[in-house]
Amino acid sequence: VQLQASGGGPVQAGDSLRLSCAASGRTSNYHIAWFRQAPGKEREFVALIRRGSGTASYADSVKGRFTISRHNAKNSVYLQMNRLKPEDTAVYYCAASTLAYSAVSDSPLGYKYWGQGTQVTVSS
Repeated sequence: VQLQASGGGPVQAGDSLRLSCAASGRTSNYHIAWFRQAPGKEREFVALIRRGSGTASYADSVKGRFTISRHNAKNSVYLQMNRLKPEDTAVYYCAASTLAYSAVSDSPLGYKYWGQGTQVTVSS
């Protein structure tokens, strides 16, 4: 599956953005996650939505501010980001995993397919 992330851009602290991840295949077949990577830092987990149940998980740093959702008919996954902070500045990547339901986690090692990333810049 090929993934295309979009929706990033420059915003002010407190603003909202919605990122989109469009897949060439059926997103219902995959667990889809968002990761981000800031300059000089390692790639970190942001949010995950599991196939089937649609159960979501979030990093503590974004819990309560970000919401991940999926629209299987459109083969798309979204990341609604509210109350953005300067520390949210990063390149955001969507990724797809084919691991078993119980095996998928917040480790990037479990994701086989990656999109190209979209830049989010939050200024104070």
